[in-house]
Amino acid sequence: MTIPIRPKAPMEGVASVGRALTLLSAFRKGDDAVTLAELAARTGLVKPTIMRLAITLEEHGYLIRLPDGAYRLGAELFRLGSVYQQSFRVEAHVMPALERLVAATGESASLYVRSGTQRLCLFRVDSPHALRLHVRQGDMRPMDESATAQVLHTFENPATARAAGLALPIYTSGATDPHIASMATPVFGPGESFAGALSITGPVTRFNREAAERAAGTLLQVAAELTRALGGVFLPGPAG
Repeated sequence: MTIPIRPKAPMEGVASVGRALTLLSAFRKGDDAVTLAELAARTGLVKPTIMRLAITLEEHGYLIRLPDGAYRLGAELFRLGSVYQQSFRVEAHVMPALERLVAATGESASLYVRSGTQRLCLFRVDSPHALRLHVRQGDMRPMDESATAQVLHTFENPATARAAGLALPIYTSGATDPHIASMATPVFGPGESFAGALSITGPVTRFNREAAERAAGTLLQVAAELTRALGGVFLPGPAG
């Protein structure tokens, strides 16, 4: 006699854990302490549920209940944040993104950040073509009118970036060198923090405006995916 084997039930999450995480996620940047009423409004959870969850979260150091009944985030979250920062390797996310851009466009791809009055090439993958701009990781370039410098200048200040209304990605030809063209778009870290300018560069004879238009969608897509990997929110402008 064959005994039928019951299929395994799909794994399900634990509802109470989900509610606890929802409670922690309700705290926002700039919060000092949040009242029970405000937590209920932000999460949609009823006050008795919040209070029960808070007891356990307090026991494990994730929340602190103040004498007036309001709540503040606990030190355990700071410890976990420090562990995350130490274990998180930006390079592990950036380099595959650059390699994808090079494979799709045939041109060099870089991530730049601003360093004082110059821009620093933080990561780079070179074009397979012999004719290319020779820049190495760690090289400094001027904050000129190139697409990369424009992105760095504009998006280092979120308020300025929102007001600028720039079409992304930005393309320039001959701004730094009469023989070089570039196209760039911003990448963001946690929240809306600006992480740098993701750029493609190539000789003007090959990376002309038509080639840039073909590559624009890929650049925006890779920038959005890299932003998500870095814990940020991508803020694209209209393609230009």
